[in-house]
Amino acid sequence: MNILFVYPEFPDTFWSFKHALRFIGKKSSSPPLGLVTIAAMLPPEWGKRLVDMNVSRLKEDDLLWADYAFVSAMTVQRKSVYQVINHCHAAGVKVVAGGPLFTIEYDQFEGVDHFVLNEAELTLPPFLQDLEAGHPAPIYSTTEYADLSQTPVPLWNLLQMKDYATMNIQYSRGCPYNCEFCNVTALLGHKPRLKSASQIIAELDGLYQSGWRQSVFFVDDNLIGNKRMLKNELLPALIDWRRDKVGFQFSTEATINLADDETLMQMMVDAGFSSVFIGIETPEEDSLAEVGKKQNLKRDLIADVKKIQRAGIQVQGGFIVGFDHDTSSTFHIVSDFIQKSGIVTAMVGLLQAPPGTQLYQRLQKAGRLLERMSGDNVDGTTNIVPIMNLEALKEGYRNVLQYLYSPEVYYQRIKTFLREYKPPKIRVRIPFRDIMAYALAFLRSVFQLGIVGKERKQYWKLFFWTLFSRPKTLPLAITLMVYGYHFRRIIEMKGI
Repeated sequence: MNILFVYPEFPDTFWSFKHALRFIGKKSSSPPLGLVTIAAMLPPEWGKRLVDMNVSRLKEDDLLWADYAFVSAMTVQRKSVYQVINHCHAAGVKVVAGGPLFTIEYDQFEGVDHFVLNEAELTLPPFLQDLEAGHPAPIYSTTEYADLSQTPVPLWNLLQMKDYATMNIQYSRGCPYNCEFCNVTALLGHKPRLKSASQIIAELDGLYQSGWRQSVFFVDDNLIGNKRMLKNELLPALIDWRRDKVGFQFSTEATINLADDETLMQMMVDAGFSSVFIGIETPEEDSLAEVGKKQNLKRDLIADVKKIQRAGIQVQGGFIVGFDHDTSSTFHIVSDFIQKSGIVTAMVGLLQAPPGTQLYQRLQKAGRLLERMSGDNVDGTTNIVPIMNLEALKEGYRNVLQYLYSPEVYYQRIKTFLREYKPPKIRVRIPFRDIMAYALAFLRSVFQLGIVGKERKQYWKLFFWTLFSRPKTLPLAITLMVYGYHFRRIIEMKGI
């Protein structure tokens, strides 16, 4: 049996980093972790081949070779998914589909032969059993949650690692919080389920043995959902593992209450965590209360962000406008918060209601839902009928993005961040090949940003300020300047 794993193409989005990746000669920010994990669950004697359409084309030879095409995708990949299904059918290849998009919207894809939904640890085995018996069913789903101790080490050898900027691994699924607009708990539950520290070390060992020496993103929606196990098991194991390793820095997602635990922050830094994405959403307390974001209430959010930055962890932030309690002043309040906090990478989107969430159900009952959401957090669209006039909302949103990512404002925000940020004392040993790649990226930044770019004045001012005032952070400053180039390109291309 030959199985072709196909990962559909992402459009150009805020998180695609396509325009930034060109500086370092990479094709995609990260690989399809789900598919290479699924591959490890299949019989070892089966033929396996991966086509990530973000780094290579889906070729006729691939389809002729395959007996089945396994497709996984997120909502933002929907357009490419339809094209993949059509290609497979034209070649006579049956399609097996799973992952977030299909779990939520499987009834929108008539061309799929078999749906393996929810968590594959539970739904893939009965599909494989029925397939072997010759009578696989159209749909396999479950309301139960998987035991992650059963999750195998991904088949890293299916990847062309040189094409990616970072690798992904997963420690936990589920989140203890109950934000009304978030579909994480709808898909994965409230109780965080964990892999053991030995499982994570085995995955990292596999990456290391495959030659990987760069960054690794923990894709957990909230890495600190179980602080006790994180502090007592995983972080000590990571600290020990990194002692004799070259390269490797980690990033992840967490909630703002990370700032409450100085010991946890220090352990994360010691373990190699250099950045964290936090869903801050808005500084407007009425809007936070409206959607059940209780963990962000009654806090000095800017002070919390700066605590994390001073601990040696860069904060990337998610923000939302378009809550029912938002007013015309909200746009300025959000922009001002982001600027003062020094959150350089600030993803600001319009409120969306993903299917399966409490927000979706509430607005559906109220008759306030529009067409399906795009899955692109920064394209200026929403599937909600807002309380605020829609045109006023979109205009205010455009103003926020154009302000935040204008060169002068963006570069000033980098400076605000670098003033607070305390680089970790731990020395990170970088492989020689990566030093050369970074040097080439720097030269590209000099040409693209410092010579021909609209931001050349800001580029050189920040470059020399950092060189003389914060020299240890110069590589990070250049990285953030390159990110800004990508973000501005996205805003221009989408006409925001």
